[in-house]
Amino acid sequence: MKKTIALCLGLALAACGTRDLEDPPVDMGNFRLGLNIAVADKAEKVPISRTATPEQWEAAMNKAVKDRFGRYSGSKMYNIGVSVDGYALAPPGIPILAAPRSVLVVTANVWDDAAQKKLNATGKQITVWEDGGAGFIGTGYTRSAEDQMEVLSYYAVKKIEEWFQENPEWFGITSAAPTGPAAQSGAPPRPVAN
Repeated sequence: MKKTIALCLGLALAACGTRDLEDPPVDMGNFRLGLNIAVADKAEKVPISRTATPEQWEAAMNKAVKDRFGRYSGSKMYNIGVSVDGYALAPPGIPILAAPRSVLVVTANVWDDAAQKKLNATGKQITVWEDGGAGFIGTGYTRSAEDQMEVLSYYAVKKIEEWFQENPEWFGITSAAPTGPAAQSGAPPRPVAN
């Protein structure tokens, strides 16, 4: 019975939309990804969480940054640094009644590579919930720890892109508002079935 419930929940979560990364990217002005740095050696784990190594978090964040920002081919290089501050990866629980949700807290910074200058005065702290905070069902049964990390990293980097859009002067962005289906979608990547 538990496996049937988990399978149904997994299918429902996986079918929540298309990836916005498959849509045309939003206007990022002269942006081109330079260095892609992620650090997670000081990440704090919530006690109830599944365990993930700093190397796993760094790989997940590097991939999410590359997937989103590697699409841009502007004329200036910008370096992105992301520090994983804390996380909780939901373990299996009783669906709906006791289903902890995954969360990730990161701090992001961006540098103009040529000027060797940090563009933001202080790090931008971002907190994201698995499935964008819209769901109330934990995914301990329906996703592996790696899948949860992939989804959380996706959301964190999407928020970084939104933060960049709020600061168009950094990148010579001509239209600060995202356009097309990506502006409304926000759907996470579909985790690979185990």
